[in-house]
Amino acid sequence: MSRSSYLFTSESVSEGHPDKVCDRISDSIVDLYLGTDPLSRVAVETLTTTNLIVLAGEVRCSEPISQELIEQTAREAVRKIGYEQEGFHWKNARLENYLHEQSADIAQGVDSDEASQKDEGAGDQGIMFGYACRETDNLMPAPIHYSHRILEELAKGRHSGAMPELGPDSKSQVTLQYENGKPVGATSVVVSTQHNEDVPQDHLHNIVRGVVADVLPDGWMCPEDELYINPTGRFVIGGPDGDAGLTGRKIIVDTYGGAAPHGGGAFSGKDPTKVDRSAAYAARYVAKNIVAAGLADKCTLQVSYAIGVSKPLSLYVDLHNTGTVEESTLEKVLSRIVDLSPRGIRELLSLNRPIYERTSAYGHFGREPDNEGGFSWEKLDLAEAIKSELS
Repeated sequence: MSRSSYLFTSESVSEGHPDKVCDRISDSIVDLYLGTDPLSRVAVETLTTTNLIVLAGEVRCSEPISQELIEQTAREAVRKIGYEQEGFHWKNARLENYLHEQSADIAQGVDSDEASQKDEGAGDQGIMFGYACRETDNLMPAPIHYSHRILEELAKGRHSGAMPELGPDSKSQVTLQYENGKPVGATSVVVSTQHNEDVPQDHLHNIVRGVVADVLPDGWMCPEDELYINPTGRFVIGGPDGDAGLTGRKIIVDTYGGAAPHGGGAFSGKDPTKVDRSAAYAARYVAKNIVAAGLADKCTLQVSYAIGVSKPLSLYVDLHNTGTVEESTLEKVLSRIVDLSPRGIRELLSLNRPIYERTSAYGHFGREPDNEGGFSWEKLDLAEAIKSELS
């Protein structure tokens, strides 16, 4: 039996966090390749440390992309975050590029073959999860939602010039009290943000406290002695100069803040033939539309794949005892109306586009679909079709 009253905590990290710098660089290169050739294959890993950026991985594209353009793209990603510091500067950091051609063994398992009528297979084996719940308007768990929003508002203030005291690197953590299974308020909030050398901590506290109070719903603010702002007392050295970064190390921040399972695969740096990414997006899309259709207050969906095989091996739905329909019935309906093959997912959500750099910070889920096709997995255009099949 699930508990009805409890505390639950989620964290977020900003676009300037070392790992998120790497996610952004990797996804900017994914966009570069997909913008050149929508059928490109890309798997890019990035490492950053003090004034050093290292790229590694494998790519395939119908048109050659110069080393100079790849380097320019990586540096531009860092520039847009705002790193112009002595220990990490978009222009001055050394960049090493070890990208190479995709393995022929992987390619033959993934590529389609019209002669043998073999459809495109999954880029790897694995399990992927999607989740949605009614805790927020965007059908996301409340702790991760508010953790993201706090850092987004700090970043907006930094980029606009309204908060020039702040640096790019920051982290947040929100603990919410749940009563009868629903969030009712914050019991503690932690925010650590990089700042300029000469900023008094009480001034910084006032800036950040105002953002937290504005982001949380009315009446949700935590007690003053449970608001922890830069609890170490100083955060001047940050970003890759303070801690090395790697692509794909913030997968819980990227998804549901620990409120739902994660299959283990990271998203950033991967083209949409990699089901680690595309199938996780599809699972969120389906779960969100199930909740939006009024069929449950909470939904977890799992799908699994084998490398080189087009059809999913399994589909599992859990409505957490909040559903108005049997899970087994819903699984059969979804198998009929949603094509969860790698090709089917990419076509359904139009994923072969340069739409990934924007996902690299503040969560891949719970975002608004945009006019360029970004966050297409957040659309609610499947809900009516699901309800119609069940009627």
